[in-house]
Amino acid sequence: MSTAMQPEPSGGRPSTSSGSGVTGPSSGGVAVRVRGLNRVFTARRGPGVQALVDVDLDVAEGEFVSLIGPSGCGKSTLLRLVADLDEPTSGELAVFGKSARQARLDQDYGIAFQQAGLLPWRTVTANIELPLALHGVDKRSRRNRVAELIELIGLTEFAGSYPDQLSGGMQQRVAIARALAESPRLLLMDEPFGALDEMTRERMQNELVRICAETRAAVVFVTHSIPEAVFLSDRVVVMSPRPGRIADVVPVRIPGAERDDALREQDAFFRAVASVREALHGAPVDAPRGVENR
Repeated sequence: MSTAMQPEPSGGRPSTSSGSGVTGPSSGGVAVRVRGLNRVFTARRGPGVQALVDVDLDVAEGEFVSLIGPSGCGKSTLLRLVADLDEPTSGELAVFGKSARQARLDQDYGIAFQQAGLLPWRTVTANIELPLALHGVDKRSRRNRVAELIELIGLTEFAGSYPDQLSGGMQQRVAIARALAESPRLLLMDEPFGALDEMTRERMQNELVRICAETRAAVVFVTHSIPEAVFLSDRVVVMSPRPGRIADVVPVRIPGAERDDALREQDAFFRAVASVREALHGAPVDAPRGVENR
């Protein structure tokens, strides 16, 4: 079971750390704090599967952190533990100083997955308002909140449309709006753009940057794409092959750079991509300009 810990804000800039040391920001309040987290999936025969080993991580309020690593390294498992969709075998986990269970009950975070998961018989408006209705928010407040969110994601003219009338990218925008419906301070995202074509994916990345700037929510984002992680993140957490450990943390916020399409062509962006690839592969790797490097 997870145990809540109190955040300990202090001054300074985000730090890079490798190995078993705490990897986290050194400024502002703490949205997520993980200490010595382990997850073992038991088996009927044999020792079971060690998915995560001694994971230590802090995510600051308002910070965007991506988790990247090979398939099976425990990225999604870690996200599920934070979301209270699973429980750790041992270790401590806190979300805004509370247990993951209490943070879920308090609607402190929203979740978006690779599949939008919209209800096909409900309109855009009805899909977004669903969590509000489930938690007893009155009709007028629901209507006002949904109108704000539909404007935020740029789908006002599609408010009465059904999911099968929307493109994949539009469906994902609705899913993000639904995750933001209860004004969470934390957004948990598990490869939300993985099924999209590259052009739509880049547009959605731009949309997410804008939405995060407006909502100021902290984000924990799972991806297999290094350029996506670099474009979106303040820091990229690189995980080792199973059993999953945090191998390195790479700060990628580029001073003075706007997170827009122009950033994707800057030398600093390609250097950051190369740094994450080096951390992921364990050796210097050239990152050709304009090439998707996973």
